[in-house]
Amino acid sequence: MKPSYLKSTKLLRRSDPDPEDPLVGVANLFDLGLVFIVGLLLTLFTAYGLTDLFSEKSEFTILKKDARGQLEIITKKGRDIRAMRVTGKKAEGLGERLGTAYRLQDGTMVYVPEE
Repeated sequence: MKPSYLKSTKLLRRSDPDPEDPLVGVANLFDLGLVFIVGLLLTLFTAYGLTDLFSEKSEFTILKKDARGQLEIITKKGRDIRAMRVTGKKAEGLGERLGTAYRLQDGTMVYVPEE
């Protein structure tokens, strides 16, 4: 006579899925969806040149404008990421002139440092 634990494990183990079961392929579709999403994210990061976001040695500055028109400057230096909001307040104090900024007809801005 076989021990009872062998009978129960044999019943729980099914080698062939029931061909009439509609949920047999759901696990495979879920895995396929995850692979597709990861591939899409990698493609978008590469297409928009955002791979520098993950590099520890990269440095960049992004100027972002939200729906309300508020500007935000996002800077990344190594692992340090800072976001600063631009306000309409005028600053006062002593300082030195560093250069001049010009807005061209096509909308781009050019900064010319003073020597």
